[in-house]
Amino acid sequence: MDEELRSLTLRLRQESGASTAYERLVVTDDHEELAGVLTAVAQPLWARELAAFRLGVAGDGRAFEALVLLLNHRDPPRCASAAHALARLGDPRTARAAAALATNELRVAYALHPVRLLVELRAPESVPALITTLERRLRPHDPYRTVALACVEGLGTLGDARAADVLNEALAHPALAGSAVAALARIPGRRQP
Repeated sequence: MDEELRSLTLRLRQESGASTAYERLVVTDDHEELAGVLTAVAQPLWARELAAFRLGVAGDGRAFEALVLLLNHRDPPRCASAAHALARLGDPRTARAAAALATNELRVAYALHPVRLLVELRAPESVPALITTLERRLRPHDPYRTVALACVEGLGTLGDARAADVLNEALAHPALAGSAVAALARIPGRRQP
């Protein structure tokens, strides 16, 4: 079993109280049944999450909207599961949605998983969104250092020269400096600062 699926099923088993509905959703191969959970009235969040995750990793586009909502959830494990499924879904809208979530200042507290998803996707939207998000995190006393660090590390992974300026700015922030040096070193043709 995939590690992310194992983690999800353990968490949702507890949320559901190990109900028979949970057991059914874990084992069914019927995509229509799973999609029905996403549109049915009064379904618990755990059921919608399980159905969306299973459809997403199977490449069924009907999961897209539910997964994007979960990617922006206040509960980090839900965000992580949604990001995992979205990365495997293969929907061309995913990068735009992740970029919109990562750069939304009103939801920056929940931007960590959209940032990580953008790095994994390596889409055209990834570098500009990470640069924008990191620039905003370089303000004095910004409380979202984990988001800033994810941006720095992600920009290093992507190795795009457009990130050099913002990574140089990140050098002035002690919590980011070491990662910024490493990220700059991964940009082709750049000398170490």
